[in-house]
Amino acid sequence: MPDDQRSLKQTFSDAERLRESITTSYDTTSSSYTDSVSQAIKDYQSCLDQISRLSLFSPNESVEDISTSNLPYLLVNFHLAELIQRLPSSSPQGRKQTLTSAREAYERYLHQLDSYSLLKPVYKKLLEEYTDSPTTFSTISSNTADAAARRNAKITNFKVEKELRAKLEYLRSRPEYAASELDDDDGNTEHVSGSGAGDEEAVRSVHLAHIEYCAHMSFQALESLNLECQMLAQAPDPDPSQQRNQQLDQDVRERRRQEREQSDRLDQPLRTLQSTGPILSPDGRPLKPFTLLNNRQELARGVFRPGHNLPTMTIDEYLEEERRRGGIIEGGGEASGQRPEPDEDNYDKADAETYKARAWDEFTEANPKGSGNTLNRG
Repeated sequence: MPDDQRSLKQTFSDAERLRESITTSYDTTSSSYTDSVSQAIKDYQSCLDQISRLSLFSPNESVEDISTSNLPYLLVNFHLAELIQRLPSSSPQGRKQTLTSAREAYERYLHQLDSYSLLKPVYKKLLEEYTDSPTTFSTISSNTADAAARRNAKITNFKVEKELRAKLEYLRSRPEYAASELDDDDGNTEHVSGSGAGDEEAVRSVHLAHIEYCAHMSFQALESLNLECQMLAQAPDPDPSQQRNQQLDQDVRERRRQEREQSDRLDQPLRTLQSTGPILSPDGRPLKPFTLLNNRQELARGVFRPGHNLPTMTIDEYLEEERRRGGIIEGGGEASGQRPEPDEDNYDKADAETYKARAWDEFTEANPKGSGNTLNRG
């Protein structure tokens, strides 16, 4: 049904049903999750438009002037803020805008409750503190510097939240809340849950307890929102040159992907299968790794050969690496017969050569040629 043909009650019911399904069954990383959150936000915003056109709430009224059937509509801004915070963002700047929209919705909810005197003194004081310093607001007093005291304050907040939730669940479980009568937009009365005539006072107490619970959660959410904003403030601002570089990198990756797809074709021209640019320098040095093949068919077969790997270094790089590892023996040939001219001023080296020559002479005298061959002696 188009939005302009749905009543406020129908629109609110659709938004509530979608919100509950989001919190229980959706995968937050799926595209359907984002679509559902966006649709729920759209439904709640439509509720706000209809509430404004119908003038359901007025600053001149008190909470006693609000009918029981209209009390749930006070929660629209709160649910809207919750859903806005769930929206994914692709950049820190986008996340900042999302948090700003959520903050405005929380503020509208709290100020509306304050106008109807629905805030208890503790929450009214928190609202005053938030109004004085919204970006640094915290439910824990800034004077509480001790870590243990801050931890106890957090535990207290959690206990209050738990008690409010237990109170709400208890009120909803009472038999008097078995049914409620809600007025539709035309003033007609309609049963929306259960059967029989429910106790309106019990239903009203449930709505008020829910409003109080959401007020508590609003201050907790604003504190969490401020912490996230502080972290986002430390994120670097996007650099235009960096964005251009990222776009260039993306273009290069796309071009390489297209080249890989084209390399799978075996019927393309031979020049597209070969590396571009010269292979050898003018003096004959290899400029890039290459493999010699007989013909184009062998080149095509090599694409599907198991374990086919291209060289990872040039010939000169390979020889240099082998020389560094000691895998190349240098010398030999004519160069091995060339002895350096002796240094006449190096007496230590001359003495060493003399001692070496004397030792060799003594060895040859003690071991004449053929003295070690005893195999053929009789």
